[in-house]
Amino acid sequence: MFEKLLTSPRRKVLDALYQLEETRRKVLFVTDEEGQLLGTLTDGDVRRWILGGGDLAGEIGQVCNTSPYTVRLGEHRDDIKQAMHRLQITAAPVIDDRGCVIDAHFWETLCGDEEVENHRYSLKNLPVIVMAGGKGTRLAPFTNVLPKPLIPVGEKTAIEIILDSFVEYGVDQFYLSVNYKSKMIKAYFDELEPDYRVDYIYEDKPLGTGGSLCALNGKVSGDIIVTNCDVIIKADYHAMVEHHRREENDITVVVSMRSYDIPYGICDIVDNGQLCAMREKPHYDFMVNTGLYILKASALKLIPEGEFYHLTDLIDEVRRQGGRVGVYPISEKAWLDTGEWRQYCETISQIKSA
Repeated sequence: MFEKLLTSPRRKVLDALYQLEETRRKVLFVTDEEGQLLGTLTDGDVRRWILGGGDLAGEIGQVCNTSPYTVRLGEHRDDIKQAMHRLQITAAPVIDDRGCVIDAHFWETLCGDEEVENHRYSLKNLPVIVMAGGKGTRLAPFTNVLPKPLIPVGEKTAIEIILDSFVEYGVDQFYLSVNYKSKMIKAYFDELEPDYRVDYIYEDKPLGTGGSLCALNGKVSGDIIVTNCDVIIKADYHAMVEHHRREENDITVVVSMRSYDIPYGICDIVDNGQLCAMREKPHYDFMVNTGLYILKASALKLIPEGEFYHLTDLIDEVRRQGGRVGVYPISEKAWLDTGEWRQYCETISQIKSA
């Protein structure tokens, strides 16, 4: 496991983001060929690089912290805990006399479960709203029979996988916004009898990706999470909420990093059809909306009652009123989409190979 936390300074930033999410340790140790520590790279370092306009094809050596806190063999456990708490870090590399990384201390192994929970935001009182009212026409003919949330993904339904991913972080209050085949969805959960609480927001007519949320105005407070019913996010929800609160955002959009290489030469022309430039096999990086959002509940008062309204409309309104709308980037491997056939099949393959 420890070897999976080591990386080269010449590795690409996007590859590092994959590695960080796969190890779930939030930190990598950047070493040279001899194993000597050159720096540390956290998920926060990568996000700051991306949000600052940094190139995903850039090298880790440009991004990492080159003066990290380190531990020598024989240092007292309590001293290490105090230093990590003061610096607000979750991992510290152990180095030998040559400066080579030989081990690491992690906050969760130094502390008991109670201390670990106190070190991060609790999501127990943070409600999650799942927008589950759409017809799912891109998944026909499955959705001619079943509502999209009940489409099987491996051994469970899509919506069970989504809710279970939040339950792992302590969430126990869910609201399902339903319309199409809503009776089937309610009957499914009535029979499932989950340990968490499920309440329903019934749409008499389709209200878009955000219109039904006005029903919760005044009923929820603090922060809330809103997600589509066809996206499975494999990332750290604690880190997302911490980022949202630290940045004091009214809305945080979780985005996936997507890279595309065009295998052809791209021609740029001017109005008269004359070639002005040619770019050979260009590379593009995009931040794509995953359909998962963290909102201040106070933003719900901006949603008009009973009107077709998208969450993108709410984002525009918050920005128009001077509010803060930020993004939280994750890698494309951390975003599984079941909303159309090709993506659904890819998700099934990834779950089977996990």
